[in-house]
Amino acid sequence: MKTIRIDTATKFVILLGLISLFSDMTYEAARSINGSFLQLLGTNGATVGWVAGLGELFGYGLRFISGYLADRTKKYWLILIAGYSLNLFSVPLLALAGFWQLAVVLMIAERIGKALRTPARDALLSFGSQKMGRGWGYGLHEAMDQIGATVGPLLVSAVLFYQHQNYKMAFGILVIPAIIAISILLYCKYLYPKPENLEIKTTSIVSKGFPKKYWIYILAVVFIAAGYVDFPLIAYHFKAKTLMNDSIIPIFYAVAMATDAVAALIFGKMFDKIGIKTLLLAVLLSSCFAPMVFLGGFNWALAGMVLWGIGMGAQESILKAEIAEMITPERRGTAFGTFNAAYGLFWFIGSALMGYLYDFSIKGLIIFSIVTQLLAVLVIYYIIQKQAKSIQ
Repeated sequence: MKTIRIDTATKFVILLGLISLFSDMTYEAARSINGSFLQLLGTNGATVGWVAGLGELFGYGLRFISGYLADRTKKYWLILIAGYSLNLFSVPLLALAGFWQLAVVLMIAERIGKALRTPARDALLSFGSQKMGRGWGYGLHEAMDQIGATVGPLLVSAVLFYQHQNYKMAFGILVIPAIIAISILLYCKYLYPKPENLEIKTTSIVSKGFPKKYWIYILAVVFIAAGYVDFPLIAYHFKAKTLMNDSIIPIFYAVAMATDAVAALIFGKMFDKIGIKTLLLAVLLSSCFAPMVFLGGFNWALAGMVLWGIGMGAQESILKAEIAEMITPERRGTAFGTFNAAYGLFWFIGSALMGYLYDFSIKGLIIFSIVTQLLAVLVIYYIIQKQAKSIQ
């Protein structure tokens, strides 16, 4: 029987993927029920939208600082351990939240932890994914990530079903995957103390700023972020309109996460062949999710969540692969941090606005979501045209 040998860089990407698998199993499970949990604690749609947006503002905005620190200090592992610890252990503490204000604090703390560790993690992925292809490397990582994001919501769905809507137990059981994730992280640090050495060094001109293409790309990113409805508001809608039982809501999220995983692999491979054109296709497909989720019945809502998952798969894989391609290694932490800060700021603005619109005009929410996604399509198309002209 022939033994399949995996190179060192690929093993590194797989280990990072396993960390993300169990991490996502923890916090995405929580996110799948956060909206319905807040509704149970007595909040309204505007509050849920505001909380989701504020969490993403912290979760993305602080990445500029953590990315800069990662580039300056090269203390990738220290930043990762601190960030993952806060990110993961805030989740099971939600089992102790008896009122919505405390729940909000813990939900935002979880997002802050993710902010601390993500730019450093993305930089490490760029080191390991060079040889295997940026798109495939980020796509593989995102697929593993979303396996956890699929299993986690199914786990809490089962708890809510068999334990008669026991949210305390649903949150508390998530301490198990959190501990597993931290254990793999420490093992990975032991095996790869200097992960930056995995990337083949190439001669490049180092500049103080980022290229113009990067900033145009960020413009497309902010349009995508502003119009993408966060799941807590979707979950709130499902519960408020009684489209399904509480235990079914996390299953819908699991379907989206499974779609995310498959989409990340497909789009990752496509990215290595045709580049940013892949993102254009992904955004066009996902831009139709809002009317299906907010105006449709059970079946249309399920189809909308599939499209929502396609968009998330693209955002978490090829968006980052493109940045790894255009930015030199020594500046990637800052580049990823800036990218995430812009994404988070406009996710917050968009989420707060759509939460407000939800209470007064669901059709207005849908129009806002579609228009912003189509504006992103126009900017991406402009980038593609500029690239084509530069090649001629």
